[in-house]
Amino acid sequence: MSAVNDTKFQPAVFFLSGVSGQEDVHVWISIPFFLIYFASILGNSVILFIIKSDPNFHEPMYIFLSMLAVTDVGLMISITPTTLAIFWFNSREISHDACFAQLFFIHSLTFTESSLLLCMAFDRFVAICNPLRYASILTPPRIVKMGLVCLLRGVIPIFPVPILLKQYRYCQANVLSHSYCLNQAVMTMACSDIRVNVIYGFFVTISSVGIDFLLILVSYVIILKTVLSIASHVERLKALNTCVSHVCIVLLFYIPWIGLSVIYRFVKISSPLVQNVLGNVPLLIPPLMNPIVYSMKTKPIRARIIRVFIK
Repeated sequence: MSAVNDTKFQPAVFFLSGVSGQEDVHVWISIPFFLIYFASILGNSVILFIIKSDPNFHEPMYIFLSMLAVTDVGLMISITPTTLAIFWFNSREISHDACFAQLFFIHSLTFTESSLLLCMAFDRFVAICNPLRYASILTPPRIVKMGLVCLLRGVIPIFPVPILLKQYRYCQANVLSHSYCLNQAVMTMACSDIRVNVIYGFFVTISSVGIDFLLILVSYVIILKTVLSIASHVERLKALNTCVSHVCIVLLFYIPWIGLSVIYRFVKISSPLVQNVLGNVPLLIPPLMNPIVYSMKTKPIRARIIRVFIK
């Protein structure tokens, strides 16, 4: 069975990776991962419950926040089973179809989250730069349409990816570098020509996440210019305070991805534990921190959470 380099050999499964060389302490390593998963799902579920149950939160900003919470919960559900299965049961095998399905959900939900962050920036842009038309621009039907567009922007560009991956032959070592499937990791296992996948993936990332980030930056430059033109210092602070939560969430989403990209290209990392942690940061930190940031920085939500738990 030493047919690793035989192009006629098609592995039936991929093998996911835990922390190489630390298999004896996988159970202990799983504890912080489990706590992050649990806190992420609990925190986002609490946010959803509060927004749904309290009519005072049925406003555009909070509706977008609830969409973001649903996306984060979906992302956690997508990566949790395989990660904990490795740490708890050493179950590393995953079929090709299951792997392609997992990477589809991970990437599409990540792109959807990026689109939702752009919608939230637009919400703050209208609220500060054109407050008199806020209610007429961000109507409930329009918000629903924006949410649907965000979902389609996440799903449609990623839909061809598993189809492309399914056409390739996998004749090299089929051990993936993470505890879940990602397009970048899977396509490197192929012995076919993957140029189409590389070019398409780069184009989709730039045209979706890249443009979202650029438009968010432009919107906040305009917002800052508008705020600085306000005469009253108190009104200036009040306007900026409404943006703090969203700015924090934007930074939490984009900085880990950018930082990880830079680290992988320019820094040589030999520790498997560090590699595993860095690989999980972009997917784990935003869902964990989003409800924390909004509960800390948004007074109405913080007060409502306190009332829920005090009762």
